Amino acid sequence: MNLKIGHINFLNVLPLDYGYRKCAADLKIFYGVPTFLNGELKAERIDLSNISSIEYARQADKLLILPKLCVRADDSVTSIVLVSRKPIEKIRDDKIILTSKSATAQCLLKIILRESYDAAPNYETRAVKVESPVDDDASAALLIGDDALYIYLHNPKNFYVYDLGSEWKKLTGKQMVYALWAVRKNFVDENLEDFKAAYKKIFRAFQFGLDNKAEAIRSVLDKKPFTFEELDNYLGGAIKWNLTAEGLEALKLYYHKAASLKLIDAEPELTFAEI
Repeated sequence: MNLKIGHINFLNVLPLDYGYRKCAADLKIFYGVPTFLNGELKAERIDLSNISSIEYARQADKLLILPKLCVRADDSVTSIVLVSRKPIEKIRDDKIILTSKSATAQCLLKIILRESYDAAPNYETRAVKVESPVDDDASAALLIGDDALYIYLHNPKNFYVYDLGSEWKKLTGKQMVYALWAVRKNFVDENLEDFKAAYKKIFRAFQFGLDNKAEAIRSVLDKKPFTFEELDNYLGGAIKWNLTAEGLEALKLYYHKAASLKLIDAEPELTFAEI
């Protein structure tokens, strides 16, 4: 099988990572943060990946969504946070640092600050460190992934911490889909059977990881600064992976708002791969 598969190396997809390691060793997996894998898929250096949901909108003419799979949260996501020196309602034209790992979260923050708080900050993208989350020249910073989860669970002194999933829920009343699994259309056209076989293996690996969630969590406890209980509450509690009809409606609203603010060129059609 010549399929190259991207995999976001965040804890929010730990069950799939565990499944890949335990029952899909023959798959070619390439690891990275969301923005890196977004670019690799666009450059056709990988064929299929979980990617930032906003990236699908930017490549919709070249991609197909894999059915049933996503990364979403019904309310608080706990691993996408704004860390601020001031209350969020007092942010106006302040400088806000955006993590370079993010794509969906960058757009989500811009939507929330504009629509909920009538703010128009100056944004700058650069590396963000969990040890000192807000640089001296900025009022706030956006963190995602494992760093954001740590900040959420261990609020730093003298900072305000805002969960973007909760802020989106307050704004729209809806859940949020943060990542999708997508495959290049031209790969499917040329390698349909390989793609179908890979999808089945990915789905099976994910199910294996979910069925063995406790073992998956224990496998990373010596490498990550979290307790078993924290990760158990996060995985399957805050974070969910089934792409529902409600999730798709929320995703369409997110795209509508992103297009309205010219963060994407247009609202994309949601086109799914046929399995």
